[in-house]
Amino acid sequence: MMRGPLLRKIGGYAFAVVFIVAGWWLTALALNSPALPTPAETVQVLAENLEVLVPFFCTSAYRVIVSLVIGTALAVPIAQVCARSRVLDALFAPVLYLLYPIPKVVLLPILLVLLGLADAPKIVLISLTVFFQVLVAVRDAVRAVPESAVVSVRALGGSAWDEYRHVAIPATMPAVFTSLRIGVGTAIAVLFIAEAMAGSTGLGYFIMQSWSMVNYPRMFAGIIAMALLGVVLYAIFDLLERRLTRWR
Repeated sequence: MMRGPLLRKIGGYAFAVVFIVAGWWLTALALNSPALPTPAETVQVLAENLEVLVPFFCTSAYRVIVSLVIGTALAVPIAQVCARSRVLDALFAPVLYLLYPIPKVVLLPILLVLLGLADAPKIVLISLTVFFQVLVAVRDAVRAVPESAVVSVRALGGSAWDEYRHVAIPATMPAVFTSLRIGVGTAIAVLFIAEAMAGSTGLGYFIMQSWSMVNYPRMFAGIIAMALLGVVLYAIFDLLERRLTRWR
């Protein structure tokens, strides 16, 4: 019974890949500029640079995954507690409103001075970005939980932990995964800026190094690798959501 939807999904992804590659190829032919190599040129350079790209890919993946875990692990419990407490929500909501709109990437120079040029400033920067995205989404999801559901748990003799376990947490799981899927794109964008500005490893550094060498096929190979990282992480979160929120 699952073969039909699975085949349609695979077919959809296949069409998307063909559509994107065809659009890229036609644009490259129309512009006829060395700044936009064809897909064939890029794939060839990608294969030639795999030995360099794989370690850089792993480094960037490590930074993003650790940041997503840290940001989510901190945001979810804080959002749950604040949303269920009127006093705490009244105290911290203004702080959230002031800090959330600030582009976290502007903190990069400060983090580089304080934490150096290794993984730490990049992970902290991405974690901050993810933290606020997840915090806002989960807080709003908890606040949207019907009070009748909480009252039902209390009427059955449930404790405060039971309220979180059986009502708040299940109700907010979809919001967590939605914010993570959205956050993947933002996290990788922030990672690119951080690696391009400071560091000698990672896909962002590889892309900017290729650009400075005026090696555009090599640059596009790095772009493909970074895009692949985003697609893989997005697919992982989509799969986890399907597995962990079967009740939906």
